[in-house]
Amino acid sequence: MVEKQNTLAKPATLKGTGLHTGAMVTLVMNPAPENHGFKFKRTDLDGQPIIEAHAENVTYTQRGTVLQKKDATVSTIEHCLAALRGLGVDNCLIEVDGPEVPILDGSAKLFVAAINEVGLQEQQAARKYFVVKEKMVFENKEKGISLVALPDDHFSIDTMVSFDNSVFLGSQFATLASMDDFEKEISASRTFVFLHEVEMLMQHNLIKGGDLKNAIVIIDRDVSQEELDRLADLFNQPRVEVKAIGILNNLELVHHNEPARHKLLDVIGDLCLAGLPIKGKIIAMRPGHQSNVEFAKLLRTEIKKQANRPEVPHYDPCMEPIFDINAVIRMLPHRFPFLLVDKIIDLQEDFVVGIKNVTLNEPFFQGHFPTEPVMPGVLLVEAMAQCGGIFVLNQVEDPENYSTYFMKLDNIKFRKKVVPGDTVIFKLDLVTPMRRGVANMKGTAFVGDCVVAEGEFMASIIRNKA
Repeated sequence: MVEKQNTLAKPATLKGTGLHTGAMVTLVMNPAPENHGFKFKRTDLDGQPIIEAHAENVTYTQRGTVLQKKDATVSTIEHCLAALRGLGVDNCLIEVDGPEVPILDGSAKLFVAAINEVGLQEQQAARKYFVVKEKMVFENKEKGISLVALPDDHFSIDTMVSFDNSVFLGSQFATLASMDDFEKEISASRTFVFLHEVEMLMQHNLIKGGDLKNAIVIIDRDVSQEELDRLADLFNQPRVEVKAIGILNNLELVHHNEPARHKLLDVIGDLCLAGLPIKGKIIAMRPGHQSNVEFAKLLRTEIKKQANRPEVPHYDPCMEPIFDINAVIRMLPHRFPFLLVDKIIDLQEDFVVGIKNVTLNEPFFQGHFPTEPVMPGVLLVEAMAQCGGIFVLNQVEDPENYSTYFMKLDNIKFRKKVVPGDTVIFKLDLVTPMRRGVANMKGTAFVGDCVVAEGEFMASIIRNKA
């Protein structure tokens, strides 16, 4: 079953303070058209500039991920993006009337609640994935950071955090086996901060929106009650104490490994910047926003490469073909040694996929070439034409009484040699609707993941005289 893209059924609004500016911010997650992706709009600026949530637009990654386009910026985007991705939203225009996404409770929980309240709207376009086909790695060996993507048929993620200077944290591990578990297992995990970081951020006139309720404060050194009282006064909070587990007593942990789960949440949000949902297993060791974004850039580069590459049709030799060789013979007039299609494995309204198994028994290898057998390029073109012929003949009720004649061949290109042992997959796409028995098609020949030949064909159906 084809998965469809989703957007929000109607706008979802959230209000809260920005973590660093302390200003009240209104955020609206709006429905967006198919293939829109995630974009932010600064409604408070002249022209209401839009910033695409793409890795190349990230300009800063300290204490949050910051997007920038020209003079417009928006920061702390990761929790909102994680909520959208975690609930299966593909397209959303996110309006903010300030430079920060509201911090709320420091997790994705309230974003999730807002999305659930308005619901999702299924769209007509098929969901596009970035499918991990081979191992991909980002490493910072000096800091012990690594992010790895491995091939898999669905998204999952394992995250490990390690802080040598923290008795409370030490090493923690979190896992998400399926996005179906995101809301329950990950979304409520809040950000965390060390006490010494709180002091440093306050000295630099930051975290004006911090209130000790939107972060787990980890005590990483001996601290007096007098100092804790001063901290509480700075945040206009009741007196706080240090719990036995090494955090302030202003809140309770949602999960015993909440810091690791929040790091996992951040990875999901930051990897949205790759531009597509991912099918693959992610393993993140000591991740942070900077490494997450660098990994997203790596994935995005591969996504762009794949977008410029034709998609290889899936071929399972065990599946029953649409037309076996006997059916092919009934449709095509070609016979030995010029029948170059073994079977048809897919046939739709606008394309056909055929197979040719190349063996050393092919008669043309006797002379092309005796010491280095290579399938002639003209025969690859002929094989593509025969697949196209089957597509065209399938449009008439009595194909055995017609033949297909090719009127024009354009832009024929040969990319790689085809040799004995290769299985060639031919895909012919209808470029324009058939009219008066004439079809324009784009043909591509694959061996494995490689394009070996391609070209454009114009064919006409003509009734046989006999």
